[in-house]
Amino acid sequence: MQKRVDFSQAMQSRYPEQTVIAIAKDKNGKANPVTIAWTMPASGSPGMMAIAVASKHYSIECIRHSKCFTIAFSSSDMADAALFFGSKSGRDTDKFAEFACATSPAVEIDSVLLTEAVANFECTVESETIAGDHIIFIGKVVAAHTNTEPKKRLYTTTAGHKMGAFS
Repeated sequence: MQKRVDFSQAMQSRYPEQTVIAIAKDKNGKANPVTIAWTMPASGSPGMMAIAVASKHYSIECIRHSKCFTIAFSSSDMADAALFFGSKSGRDTDKFAEFACATSPAVEIDSVLLTEAVANFECTVESETIAGDHIIFIGKVVAAHTNTEPKKRLYTTTAGHKMGAFS
């Protein structure tokens, strides 16, 4: 049986929800990570991924400027980083300078990979669309990487940014 409720109430039932970090460089070449939940595969051939970023986020400027972004599937070891990257603005903060997080250069795009992530996807922007208070970017995956060590994925487990592994 179902009962009708408002949208925000129904959205509380989405947990656990994946936690990913998207990264794009700004006009000064500074890599700006942002924690997001809304991402999905958009095509299998060619490989494409979509991310939804809140319209007010500095990351919108960075993605539009660089025309590319990395999607990192956060590992459960990265909960503190995910919380930090999602609670600070790149307009005011050099997030990687203030929070130590292992990175390596991306191979095909001008971005970085998160070394401790479960997987990283290097994407070039194919399109964007406005979706209410978010911008959806669709990126063509030009390189993909997985961690050589077994890692558990990081999820937001309940409202209020409570994070952890989920199995």
